Amino acid sequence: MAIKIDYYESLEVSRTASPDELKKAFRKQAMRYHPDRNPGDDAAEQKFKEINEAYDVLKDAQKRAAYDQYGHDAFEGGMGGMGGGFGGGFAGAGGLGDIFDQMFGDMMGGRRGGGRRTGADVQVQVEITLMEAFTGVKKDVEVRTRVACESCHGSGSADPKAGSSTCPTCHGAGKVRAQQGFFLVERPCPTCHGSGRTVANPCKVCHGTGTEAKTETISIDIPAGVEDGTRIRMAGKGEAGGEGVQPGDLYVHVSVLSHDIFQRDGANIYCRVPLRMTQAALGTEVEVPVVDGGRSKVRIPAGTQTGETFRLRGKGFSVLRSSARGDMYIQVSVETPSHLTKRQRELLEEFEKEAGDDHAKGSPESSGFFAKVRDFFDGR
Repeated sequence: MAIKIDYYESLEVSRTASPDELKKAFRKQAMRYHPDRNPGDDAAEQKFKEINEAYDVLKDAQKRAAYDQYGHDAFEGGMGGMGGGFGGGFAGAGGLGDIFDQMFGDMMGGRRGGGRRTGADVQVQVEITLMEAFTGVKKDVEVRTRVACESCHGSGSADPKAGSSTCPTCHGAGKVRAQQGFFLVERPCPTCHGSGRTVANPCKVCHGTGTEAKTETISIDIPAGVEDGTRIRMAGKGEAGGEGVQPGDLYVHVSVLSHDIFQRDGANIYCRVPLRMTQAALGTEVEVPVVDGGRSKVRIPAGTQTGETFRLRGKGFSVLRSSARGDMYIQVSVETPSHLTKRQRELLEEFEKEAGDDHAKGSPESSGFFAKVRDFFDGR
């Protein structure tokens, strides 16, 4: 009896590998050992059989569980058709087309003849203001798309009784494949143009496609709390696909414009508030705008410095699909006056004289970082 190699070793993965890791490992090994890339190499062909057998078991949750518990003994006497198919000169593993179906079926729209056919998806860009993002908004956008032909009501036939039939070229798949070297290239069927159906008496308006180009106005509900770059999917609002084909989807890409005052970070709002130096020194109470359109009072304590931040709880941005709100952060910026009256200059000079006297006397206000800087420049 031939010795079977451990399935995990065949695919070069750990026993805890996820389904995605198994698939990636299988693809890598299959590309490496496929007989079409190794003509006449019996060892490569045998290795290819092994990795196919291993992946066929490990990709199935029930088979994998049985293999983890009992090893190869779990499948003695046949594996439900899995093992026996590899005899007869590689017939069971399939040709090049079959292996690409197994490896890349998801990326190429499903296995041959399978999968749900739909019309094309449509994408639009919508710009909204920060306030609209806060409250939510309904936007009407014009979309250039394809809709069911009014003349034939989407059947594609000028004679409603004639109807349509399965395309003889693609057998209803809507796409055909052609081999170019080692790779398969998939294209829309040239006979039915991707619909999978043909009509004997095509409609003169849509030429048998069952659809016609049209500009439609679509109303889009943008929820409160939406962020810049959000993509909203509207199922069935894309292009019509003709008779028997479901329409595609509409994807709305939301762009939130910047604001002159507020900066947003998730559910939080940041706002910079200018203060006169006297307000910062003496303390004050200021009113600041809030993103909901109101105003809120903020108490500024005496001695506030530039860059200090104050939080207003629950005054931030709305949270998507929630009644909650984030916080608002007020950052203080102390402004230095650039144009002084004579009286203002006299008062500031008097203030500076007293501040210098306090420094000379070693007052607490003169013991900080700036006092050390003054000492440095004074040569002390």
